[in-house]
Amino acid sequence: MTLVSIVVPTLNEEAAIAETIRTLQALPGEKEILIADGGSEDRTPAIAVELGVRVVSSQRGRGYQIRTAAAEARGDVLWFVHADSRPEPGALEAIANALSDSAVIGGNFWLVFEGEHYSARQMTAIYPYLRWLGLSYGDAGIFIRRSGYEAMGGCRPFPLFEDLDLIRRMKRHGKFVHLETRIFTSARRFAGPRYARVWALWITLQVLYWAGVSPYRLARWYRHVR
Repeated sequence: MTLVSIVVPTLNEEAAIAETIRTLQALPGEKEILIADGGSEDRTPAIAVELGVRVVSSQRGRGYQIRTAAAEARGDVLWFVHADSRPEPGALEAIANALSDSAVIGGNFWLVFEGEHYSARQMTAIYPYLRWLGLSYGDAGIFIRRSGYEAMGGCRPFPLFEDLDLIRRMKRHGKFVHLETRIFTSARRFAGPRYARVWALWITLQVLYWAGVSPYRLARWYRHVR
């Protein structure tokens, strides 16, 4: 069976990382898990080591962290999972089935946001429409053949929107598929009384990104960069 390298970028994720690691460890299938840590000041790296997972230290910035850990991964398939995300048990099987089609370079999962705040329900309802518009994000768990990843130059070291850039380039190199298997992720970025403000900022940043503004410049305006 094909080895899947699961890369999890982290930065001060001690509250979520243990559950994520245990969920990934429980997935049936051949896998390795790499924590791509961007300089956590809490117990994130220690928790990962205690759970028997390799930690790869990196410069801060999700794109840079993914790129660094992917270079050390051993698998023929790379799967990028956020630190607050939990895939369904059949995730690795779903990836294998999708990649049985040689035309497929990779894809992502059906995204469900979790949380008590109403933003979780709203974001879950909105996401299928974003997919229909051709917009997909790292929360949905991007996976890619290593051969395709290397052919396109890997993940660019962007501090923001590295996922949009990666998916756009993937679609140029092969077929990108959306799986029905679910991945659950926290709606924490959008929860709380400033939900409308955060959502408006996120939309604005994306408009500016597609207009050609550098992700490095945009990252200075967004506090939640991981």
